[in-house]
Amino acid sequence: MRPPIGKMAHGGLPRQVTTRLRLLVALNRPPVFILLAVYVALGLAGAGHADDRLLLARALLPVAAFLTFSAAVNDLADERIDRVNLPGDPSRPLVSTGALRGEMTIVALVCAAVAVAGGFLLGPGPGLVVTAGLCISAGYSLQPIRLSDRGAVAALILPACYVAVPYLLGRLAVAPPPHGQGLLLPFGLYIGFVGRILLKDFRDVRGDALFGKRTFLVRHGRVWTCRFSAACWTAGCALLVAGAPSPTPGLLAVSAGQLATVLWLLHRLARETHPRREALLITGTAILGRGMLLALLAHESMQPLHWAPWAQSATLGALLVLTLGQVRTMLRHGPRARLSLPVPVPEPAPEGDARRAGARA
Repeated sequence: MRPPIGKMAHGGLPRQVTTRLRLLVALNRPPVFILLAVYVALGLAGAGHADDRLLLARALLPVAAFLTFSAAVNDLADERIDRVNLPGDPSRPLVSTGALRGEMTIVALVCAAVAVAGGFLLGPGPGLVVTAGLCISAGYSLQPIRLSDRGAVAALILPACYVAVPYLLGRLAVAPPPHGQGLLLPFGLYIGFVGRILLKDFRDVRGDALFGKRTFLVRHGRVWTCRFSAACWTAGCALLVAGAPSPTPGLLAVSAGQLATVLWLLHRLARETHPRREALLITGTAILGRGMLLALLAHESMQPLHWAPWAQSATLGALLVLTLGQVRTMLRHGPRARLSLPVPVPEPAPEGDARRAGARA
């Protein structure tokens, strides 16, 4: 039997608390949380509250709880698959450390309660959005629905949940739902997320195929997956620019540059077979995706302040240079050291038990 995550060698209560906090941070999937936080900020910006930091913090709490619930439920449901795909991944504490299923279940239940409470504290609309998102997320991973086993359906449903919950949470906290041209931006976020999530299946393809998980990649292969992802990236980028308030030439140029780089990376990915280089290319596209959203958020934040056109273009250009520099570093040197989690070891047996064990031997 695996020991609980709190029982670490030579560790007392402070270390147990620290270990559990680190596990929660890893379970929260920091890169995904940053992406969802940008969606919240875009929702607030679209409602004219881009500078309301207190409201942003209040909205991020249920979003963080929603994401942690989704990750915990998914880890519980996919434990066997993750043992094949991600045996040492620190973001999967159920398979990489001594986390117990009971502890993960408690985390999921507590986070669900926090998410619902935090949503309704923002208003009835945000509360209902979070509740619906939790139900969809549970249905994605758990039987008898388990949408994650249904190929293209999973690639369409999960992005809708991960985009709608944070974006609408920020939007509905201060304004009515978007309509008309206001729907272009969230729909562009959704289409772009579909293009991103298709690439996640490259990392998991071995376990997915072994356990009969019919993802788009398993069913159609890498070339068609990259083509469909490229189409989603292109359509999503076009919708984001069309839905942005008063798009400037600087925003158009930066978006075009980032999209061109994404398409180049996908072209390489369609022909790459080495697992490490494959992972670096996918990470590079993720960096560019975040760069697109940050450029859009910067554009929406500068519009109400009436920045001069040259200042807006210079700021967006600097973001483009920074993003491309991060992609170049990723492709050449790989990621920096990730969060490491202490692996628990069994506590030493009491002296009397050791003597009896030795006598039996």
